[in-house]
Amino acid sequence: MAVAPALPVSGTVTGAVECRITETGTVIARFRLTARPREWDPRSQAWRDGAPLSYVCTVWRELARNAAESLTNGVTVLVHGRITEIRDNTLWLSVDDLGISLRQRIAYTEASLPSPEAAAPISKLPPAPSPTASCDSRPSWWAAERAHGWPGFTPTGDRSAPPPGASPVESRAGTVRSTGVGVITPHPHASTVKGTA
Repeated sequence: MAVAPALPVSGTVTGAVECRITETGTVIARFRLTARPREWDPRSQAWRDGAPLSYVCTVWRELARNAAESLTNGVTVLVHGRITEIRDNTLWLSVDDLGISLRQRIAYTEASLPSPEAAAPISKLPPAPSPTASCDSRPSWWAAERAHGWPGFTPTGDRSAPPPGASPVESRAGTVRSTGVGVITPHPHASTVKGTA
C-alpha cells in the first residue's frame, strides 16, 4: 500500500486541543486548523485571502503532549503531515511534526527562556527625592520678601527721572536707584542691585 506523501500546512488553531490516553498509555491529541491560502487576483492585481480550508490534525506520543501544553486557540502553526481522510469538506491529517509560526509572535523554548539574572537591574536606582524637595533656584530670602509684600519696592509716580540722590546706572549697597517703574532699595543680603533705567 502506497503511503500518502507528507505536505506542509500553515494555519490557525481553532478551539482547544483535545487530549486523551489510550489503554496502552499512548497519548493522542487532536486539534482543528483553519488555513486561508493566499491567491493572486488578476483583476485587482493584488494578493488576497482565498477560501478557508479546514483540517483536523491528530498528533501522537511526545508530540501530542507538547501540543497539548503549547497550543491555544488563535495560534498560527506550521504542520507537516499526511492526509488520512477527507470528510465533510475537511482534511484529516496525521501530523509528523509541527511548530508555532514566528510570523506574528515570539516563541520561547525551555532552553531560550531568559534567566532571572537577565531581568535583574544593573545597578540600584538613586533614592527618589522627598516630597518637600524643591528645584527652585531663587535665593533663600526671596520667599520671605514676597510674603511681606516686597518692602524694598516703593512705587513712584515719576518714571522719567530717579529720586534725589539715586544713580540711574548701577549702585552699590546702601544707595537707591530707579527702575523706571518704582524705586528699589537694596536688599540687606545683596551686595549689588541691578536694573534698567
